[in-house]
Amino acid sequence: MLSPTPEPEDRSHALVVPSDALPGTIFLLAQDSRPFFPGQAYPVVMSAELWLPTFKALRDRGQDVVGVLMAREPLQEAPRPSQLHRVGTLCRIHKLQRHDDVLHVLLEGLERFEISSWTRETLPLAARVRYHPERALPPSDADEVKAYAVAVINTLKELVPLNPLYGEELKVFLARSNPNAPAQLADFAASLTSADSPALQRILETLPLLSRLEKVLELLRHEVAIARAQKEIRDHVDHTVQDHQRKAFLREQLKFIQKELGLSKDDRQADADRFRKRLEARKVPEAVEKRLEEEFEKLTVLEPSSPEYNVTRTYLDWASRIPWGHYGRDQLDLATAAAVLDRHHSGLEDVKDRILEHLAVGALRGEVGGSVLLLLGPPGVGKTSLGAALAEAAGRPFFRFSVGGLRDEAEIKGHRRTYIGAQPGKLVRALVDSEQMNPVILIDEIDKLSQGPGGDPSAALLELLDPGQNHSFLDHYLDLPLDLSRALFLCTANQLDTIPAPLLDRMERITLSGYLAEEKIAIAERHLLPRRLAEAGIPRKAFKLPRASLRSLIEHYAREAGVRQLDHTLGKLARKSARRLLEDRNAILRWDAAALTEALGPAPEPPAPPRDRPGQALGLAWTAVGGATLPIEVSAVPDKQGGLTLTGQLGSVMQESATLAWQHLRDRAPALGVDLSDLLEQRIHLHVPAGATPKDGPSAGITIATALLSLALGTAPKRRLAMTGELTLGGAVYPVGGIREKLVAAQREGVKTVLLPAANARDVAPLPAAVTKGLTLHYVSHFEEVAKLAFPALRKGT
Repeated sequence: MLSPTPEPEDRSHALVVPSDALPGTIFLLAQDSRPFFPGQAYPVVMSAELWLPTFKALRDRGQDVVGVLMAREPLQEAPRPSQLHRVGTLCRIHKLQRHDDVLHVLLEGLERFEISSWTRETLPLAARVRYHPERALPPSDADEVKAYAVAVINTLKELVPLNPLYGEELKVFLARSNPNAPAQLADFAASLTSADSPALQRILETLPLLSRLEKVLELLRHEVAIARAQKEIRDHVDHTVQDHQRKAFLREQLKFIQKELGLSKDDRQADADRFRKRLEARKVPEAVEKRLEEEFEKLTVLEPSSPEYNVTRTYLDWASRIPWGHYGRDQLDLATAAAVLDRHHSGLEDVKDRILEHLAVGALRGEVGGSVLLLLGPPGVGKTSLGAALAEAAGRPFFRFSVGGLRDEAEIKGHRRTYIGAQPGKLVRALVDSEQMNPVILIDEIDKLSQGPGGDPSAALLELLDPGQNHSFLDHYLDLPLDLSRALFLCTANQLDTIPAPLLDRMERITLSGYLAEEKIAIAERHLLPRRLAEAGIPRKAFKLPRASLRSLIEHYAREAGVRQLDHTLGKLARKSARRLLEDRNAILRWDAAALTEALGPAPEPPAPPRDRPGQALGLAWTAVGGATLPIEVSAVPDKQGGLTLTGQLGSVMQESATLAWQHLRDRAPALGVDLSDLLEQRIHLHVPAGATPKDGPSAGITIATALLSLALGTAPKRRLAMTGELTLGGAVYPVGGIREKLVAAQREGVKTVLLPAANARDVAPLPAAVTKGLTLHYVSHFEEVAKLAFPALRKGT
């Protein structure tokens, strides 16, 4: 430990009584927290590495005083003179101790000083200084200074009851404070405030006492305002806490009194009784009952304030809300079921027949058994609403949840009960909301499942949708076997490609192919238009939409397979009608063709069919949004190397179909009476329009071969002809899927003749007559038949 006490015999640089002269050159310390004021004691912790040389220099000179300056900014290293204020406080060193890398110093402020010039600008810092002792007050300022001093004392007294942090030190100072010593009072009051360092430095640099007192009083007033606000907050919090404690104490007393009198039970017993009462009305399986009894025993020994109590209580709450053993009675009258389906949906007769067949089996057995149905079809054909209609027809509650974009299997099977806040999965919620064990559960958008870090939801659905496993379905949260074998599961999807094969294998497929124009008209008149008019508040008699206008609207503005766009378009007409009715209450709104064009704008033009020129053919394709026509174009450019160029964003299967069709045509050209010598010396370019849309599949095989044959013959195929079918290398035509959708698309695009694989005749037979109305169907089994039907001249030639 360094001893700062000077040697007695050396009085040349020692600090003496205030009446003696103070040293003109002093060593300096720098600190960046708060400035020091005369008359106050300050304990300081400093870096030994930086400031130990300064204290050694003080010892060598025999001084026990040092100047303290405030830094203008936080110090990260040895300070430079430019970083320090020029006004500081001379302090006496009372105690100096070193602990490891820091110095503990106790300083007492003596007097203000100002730097005159620097004698050493590196550590240890030293400078010549000029002192500013307190001057005697002129008589003219004495009364005013005394008034300010009294105001400072009174303000300090206000702080005592407001902020207990000031403690005994403030009380002791106020007891011995004197308005006749205003300088000491001002410095003490300034050091007492929580003002920032720049504000305190300005007070230190204010030498006129009257100005200094004014600034200090301003700081104190601000301090009182802060302390008063803090006290109000503290009192409010204390009052609230005390009030809560008082109520809790009284509540506990009341519970004890009521318990002693037999008037009430404690929270644990009340919760347990409530859960047991729910279970009394259920037929709980023996294994489940045993497990729940263990949870009840745990509930009775846990403290209600513990987290484990809330976890157990929440678990029993969910478990007791499950409708164990409760199965609703099915509505087995097929006439009633058919009326419900007809009321909800127009068209889709084949789909309704499938549903009624399913209900008929249940009528013979006495109940509708559990099963898994997949409603497959493009958007807007009514898959979800058909599920609700099926539930109403069967007399069962309906629960729907969507798994589109679902990445966490816990949404289906629940979270494991290992943390506070865990919840069961969607299936438990379905049973609780339905209040019976055999509801109709619709799993929407099953083709849009995703796989993420939370597991594979499709794997979780395997257990749920497997009739051989779902009689003991385990939710991770409940960890109790749930019998879902009598529940009716419906799934909806737009396409099959993205559904995992094991999951698809567990579902019975019902295809909703889309609506014909006549069906859309019936849906609009019976369902969509009345609902839109009711939503807009338009009287039915004031809105006139002739059937011819409705047909035109469907053919030009709502050509998709479903009716969603038709619904949006009718909603737009209803909104425009509402605005016109506000302008003229007696108006009769008649929407003819001209009015539709004015309200909806020009109708979007459908893709133009191929023109009657060589090298073109029209195919039929299935897409996730329904059937569509697929025009194919072929041209040739001189190139001795020959070859085949494919464009239009074709998939690998479709590229193979194009290569195969060209190879087959080259092999069979002589039999067809076609000369390919010119084409073999040219590069064939095959393009499928709508290049931004990916295309794939084998069903365009005969269409590509027909387009190539058309180019070779220099003759366009038969007008209004479309086709679909897979072509083999030997020329056989294989069956394809999506026949209904493709026929609907052909009918919509004005096609008159359709070529289909012979094996697809079985798919056409059960279709409604409206699907094939106006179409001439030819079934082909070999490409030579396709060629003769597309180019009648070939048939005449043979």
